[in-house]
Amino acid sequence: MAAKQAGFWHRHRVLKWALSVLLLVLTTAGVAISIALHKAEPMLRAAIVKQLEEHFHARVELDSFHVSLVNGLWAEGEGLRIWPPQSASAPNQWPLIRLQEFRFHATLHYKPGEPVKVSVVQLRRLDIDIPPKSHLGHAVQAEHGEQRGTPLVHFVVGSIVCNDAHLTIETDKPGKLPLEFAIAHVELTHANAGGSMQFDAEVTNPRPEGKILTSGRAGPWAVDDPGETPLKGSYRFEHADLGVFKGIAGILQSTGKYVGVLRDLTMDGETDTPDFRLTQFGTALPLHTVFHAHVDGTNGDTYLQPVHATLGQSRFTCEGKVVRLSPGTDKNGTAAPGGHEIDLNVLVNGGRMEDFLRLTSKSATPLLTGTLALKTTLKIPPGTAPVDERLRLKGSFILEDAQFTSTKIQNEVRELSLRGQGRPKEAKHAAGADVRSAMRSDFTMADAVITLPNLQYAVQGAEIDLKGIYNINGELLNFVGTARTDATISQMVGGWKGELLKPADRFFKKDGAGTEISIHVRGTREDPKFGVDLIPKQHTTPEIPGQPR
Repeated sequence: MAAKQAGFWHRHRVLKWALSVLLLVLTTAGVAISIALHKAEPMLRAAIVKQLEEHFHARVELDSFHVSLVNGLWAEGEGLRIWPPQSASAPNQWPLIRLQEFRFHATLHYKPGEPVKVSVVQLRRLDIDIPPKSHLGHAVQAEHGEQRGTPLVHFVVGSIVCNDAHLTIETDKPGKLPLEFAIAHVELTHANAGGSMQFDAEVTNPRPEGKILTSGRAGPWAVDDPGETPLKGSYRFEHADLGVFKGIAGILQSTGKYVGVLRDLTMDGETDTPDFRLTQFGTALPLHTVFHAHVDGTNGDTYLQPVHATLGQSRFTCEGKVVRLSPGTDKNGTAAPGGHEIDLNVLVNGGRMEDFLRLTSKSATPLLTGTLALKTTLKIPPGTAPVDERLRLKGSFILEDAQFTSTKIQNEVRELSLRGQGRPKEAKHAAGADVRSAMRSDFTMADAVITLPNLQYAVQGAEIDLKGIYNINGELLNFVGTARTDATISQMVGGWKGELLKPADRFFKKDGAGTEISIHVRGTREDPKFGVDLIPKQHTTPEIPGQPR
């Protein structure tokens, strides 16, 4: 076998010589390419760093950079850091931009003086931390007429694709936390220096958890102050579970658009929650809102101007703010948790009482129906307690054309009206026309207890003034007050008993009323207990039960 091989190469000396030369050429070419790449890497690295420094007017650091010429130019780098502009009056202790890894591919058709075209730049683990505006001055611009040399290598990028990004917008407002965005994926196109970029992004919303899909245009990048970078786009947020907020539940979806700069955005949109409910009670109602809002991008504070909402069949408007608070200490020295604080003014005109009662009832059947007008302030401080225990209300309401859904209670109202008019015979019969009443009062709510200091209840023939409290969690009533009727006590009773009571009429007449007596209402919302004190009191405004005198 060895003799045959030796004979082969002896007969083909030229082939042997050619293969040896080819091997030498390939080896030499490999060494040459290796040397060229070794020299090209620092040149390309310097070009990238220089272009970034000129664009951001800042110090740029790049830990490592490598290139390959297999099937075009492939480049990758790690540890890119871009610091705030050199003119920052109070430079951060951290970079403006941190990038863990990047890579891109370009063709080898390079001509001096023409840019290297990069179709896609891939990024991973991008962190952008924008300093407070007060920490930034004006970036150092090139003097007029200054001639910059043309870089040896210039890049033009088609698109940028990034996975796992994080944006932080710092604030210098005392007691405020910075605003942070977790961006799962973003793609930028037309990413040329000095111009705006088209973007498509998937943002991870932490609470309520969900994905926000958004697209629009961003830029040009504001070198002097990145927080002033223009932004315009639209978003879609679906399947957001409100159950993460203790005390409420429902699946929310929202669409809208926004425009402004990173630090100052104006938003217009709408939300739909078809099964909104308070978990304490469980009855669900559809909630739809249309909103116009101003968002402070430095801390996420949102100013609603206004929100038009529909709960069931009831329309109302809200104006106010939703702001983030840092953990701190209350005036009494107790620890105050951080989180969002809601502070709104709410106005209801022509709402339906049954919608709001369904929301705060364990029964799908409301206790009362009627047309509601309401004006109140609404505050929900941050905390871990259920929403109904943190909710603070202060306002007034008017309820007209009211009827109780309970036949028992409505019959008692009907009887009160007829006796108050001096028609006791008709009051003894259950049948008869519907009796509608009206209510009005100021009110406050705190710690799941509603206080009504001046509740006025009016029905034809009678007026009732009450003050007291209603405990939402236990649905407990505790009210005291007075009832005034047009008829005298004898006319209310009628018959031979009424004749016997005529001498007592003068004791119950007061301030033009035929009868004024002290009453109380206790028991539960579903089964209230009414009590009458026939001995007239010296005062007509008893203290609210459970409240200090």
